[in-house]
Amino acid sequence: MLKIAPSILAADFLHLKRELDLVNEYADLLHVDVMDGTFVPNISFGFPLVEAMAKVVTVPMDVHLMIVNPDKYVERFARAGASLISFHLEAALQAGKDPSEIIAMIKDCGCKAGLVINPDVPVESLFPYLEEADFFLIMSVFAGFGGQKFIEESLKRISTLRREMESRGIDKDIEVDGGVSAENSRALIDAGATMLVAGSSVFKAENPAEAIAQLRV
Repeated sequence: MLKIAPSILAADFLHLKRELDLVNEYADLLHVDVMDGTFVPNISFGFPLVEAMAKVVTVPMDVHLMIVNPDKYVERFARAGASLISFHLEAALQAGKDPSEIIAMIKDCGCKAGLVINPDVPVESLFPYLEEADFFLIMSVFAGFGGQKFIEESLKRISTLRREMESRGIDKDIEVDGGVSAENSRALIDAGATMLVAGSSVFKAENPAEAIAQLRV
C-alpha cells in the first residue's frame, strides 16, 4: 500500500502544531530529516524537537539520519519516538561500521530499519542487504537540502531495485525522497516506489491536503 510521508523540514515552524495536525489527518507517516552539518552541509533537528513532535503525531515517525556514525544515535531516536529509522549506507561504510550491525541495532530498538543511498551510489550496493533491512530509501536528490530538482535517473534506480527484489521473492517498501510531486508520483509508483516523501510540494502548496491527495493518484 502506498504511503505518503510529508517532510517536516519544509513545514512552517511558526505553526508547527497546525502542520502536524495536517499530517495526522491526511498522511501516513511523518518524515523527519536529521542532519548533522558533517555528513551533509546543513543542520536540522535534534532530540528535543523529535520528542516534542512525538507527543502530537499520531502517524509513525520516519526518522532519516543524514549523520556520521548513525549507530551512536539509533537508541536515542528510538526512545524519542521514532517508529522507522533509516541511515545512509555510505555514512556507515565511511565510518568503518558494518551496516548489518546497525540494521540489527535499529530492529532491536523496536523500529523498522531502512537503508539509504544518495544518487551517486550504485543501487546495486543495496542488494546485499535486501533480506536484512525493512525498507530502502532512494534519494532522488542529494541529501542535505530541501527544494532540489528531481533527478530523473532515480526512476531507473527504483525499478532496478524492485526487479531485484522480485527476482528473490522479496516484497519490501521502497521509499523515495527529493523533488517528489504530483507531476512525478505516478511514474515513481509505476517504477516500484511504495513510500513517497514530499516536502515543498505539500507544505508550500495552497492546499496541502489536496496536494497529499494528488500524490496518491
